[in-house]
Amino acid sequence: MSTRRKFITTVGAGAAASALSVSPFGSIARSISLNETNAKKIRIGIVGAENSHATIVSKMLNVDKKFPGVEVVAIWGEKEEYARNAMNAGNIPLMVKDPEEMLGKIDAVIVDHRHPKYHLKAAVPFVKAGIPAFVDKPFCYRLDEGKEFLKMAGDLGTPVTSFSTIAQSDATFDIVEQLKTLGDFDSIIRTGPVEVDSQWGGIFFYGVHIVQPLMFMFGDDIVEVKVNTFDNRGGANVVFGSGKIATLVFNTKYYGWDTYVDLKEGITSLKSRVEETDPARPYKDMIEMFRTGKEPRTHENILKCVAVLQAMEKSVKSGKWERVAAVSL
Repeated sequence: MSTRRKFITTVGAGAAASALSVSPFGSIARSISLNETNAKKIRIGIVGAENSHATIVSKMLNVDKKFPGVEVVAIWGEKEEYARNAMNAGNIPLMVKDPEEMLGKIDAVIVDHRHPKYHLKAAVPFVKAGIPAFVDKPFCYRLDEGKEFLKMAGDLGTPVTSFSTIAQSDATFDIVEQLKTLGDFDSIIRTGPVEVDSQWGGIFFYGVHIVQPLMFMFGDDIVEVKVNTFDNRGGANVVFGSGKIATLVFNTKYYGWDTYVDLKEGITSLKSRVEETDPARPYKDMIEMFRTGKEPRTHENILKCVAVLQAMEKSVKSGKWERVAAVSL
């Protein structure tokens, strides 16, 4: 839990690694990396150092060497002190004043702002250069912007992914397997910390960690939502196209996520039966995409989560049931 908490960070039709050659610039950068080491070394740049994610990832790669041959080589921070702190803690050799200074020096990029409204603009130059991109959660702040960005990435053949590390975890996927053996149920309860008035995107900021795992477990066919709040506390109701209903409880004290289903035997807590691997699954999936170009989540799945969060944001303001926008690319 502690590792996931620190990198509450994490798509699309799988693009082959060779698709990177669509962009001459990206192809050159990758061939330099291969020629210098005679192995598939991956040089990563990080855009954004406002939170602890940059430090966690760079320490994992540069200090602990969890993925031999993969290292963070450059960072840009919203403030110089943020970038310098990550540099010192994670042995990052280069700090840039403009993220685009990384072009030609990296093979993959992690975009990691606190507020999702900054994510896609920051990622565009790298995706256009053919550089695979991991965009931290939430992927973006507005659905239309996300559609346009992912269409561009798909047309260029540049791999892009984004996910909640709570969702893309061994624990969540184990619960998915458990659900295959349970009897029929209609009602779900999921709890987790959410701040509807967060300065970093309101319900988007932590809401992604309660919504995206819910979608991974029970399906992404969420059609309608209603958020109920009092003094920044409360929860939400979620309706699936399948007819299932989920009640979301926004934790205000406990920092953790729990899921329950209503079975004939009673309310049943869904607990993972497995230990998280080291390094954890989200990081392995991210690095695997950087290595192979294979995207671990579909573009539609990523956008559907954004659509749900946007409907929840609208419901916070209206106090009414809100339809979730359809997603198509």
